[in-house]
Amino acid sequence: MADDDVTPPDEPRPDEAPGPDDPPGSGDLPDDLAAMEADLLDEGGEGVMAMFPLGSVLVPTMVLPLHVFEHRYRRLVRDCAAGAQEFGVVLIERGREIGGGDVRSDVGTVARMVRAAELPDGRFALECVGTRRIRVLRWLEDAPYPRAEVEDWPDELGPAGVDPAPLREMAVERLRRGLELQIGLGEAGPDPSIELSEDPETASHQVAAVAPIGPHDRQKLLAAAGTVDRLLLADSLLADAVELLEARRDMG
Repeated sequence: MADDDVTPPDEPRPDEAPGPDDPPGSGDLPDDLAAMEADLLDEGGEGVMAMFPLGSVLVPTMVLPLHVFEHRYRRLVRDCAAGAQEFGVVLIERGREIGGGDVRSDVGTVARMVRAAELPDGRFALECVGTRRIRVLRWLEDAPYPRAEVEDWPDELGPAGVDPAPLREMAVERLRRGLELQIGLGEAGPDPSIELSEDPETASHQVAAVAPIGPHDRQKLLAAAGTVDRLLLADSLLADAVELLEARRDMG
């Protein structure tokens, strides 16, 4: 991508996010990715990591297709393919990543490359999956792509005596209603009957991935301290989303 080819940060750039026909986290995981799901939240690591700032949010368990054509990110792909097959993804909260001056979130997700195809002109088509949550401790000099010192941030324990299972059911029910309304309005989105994990922690991330909300609200869910907090916040955000979608439906 040319340095003067800029897309506003709240509209994902073509090399950075799902295409318009592939809403974030939509559909079921491919078989080879689904087989990995049980392990996604358990792997760990820390240290210096290659980073890919995006105009969209990646959460654990979420599938992320990427079309990479900026030269420094081609280098990132090659370096990661030769090493750990991973890089970090954070949201650009304000500004533009090209030229500097952007404000990046300090909470992100590790993306694991599960498929990488180099095209004849040097671009890459990637399929990645979010594995675990990280915190950025310090941004480093680009080399030539962004790098940061990061640490894993597993979900923190919830309040004693609070069972997250009923909170999962509440959030999932609200999610399905929101997706039904979204589809009813003719908008692209996941099937309202999408299968979600029975595990509350995994389900909390899946709800965050497919909820009909904007990137900044999705970032709030990613940054929630733990499963209970994430499910409670998801229910609140989805209640607002459902109210808005119902208003749009009633207005015709």
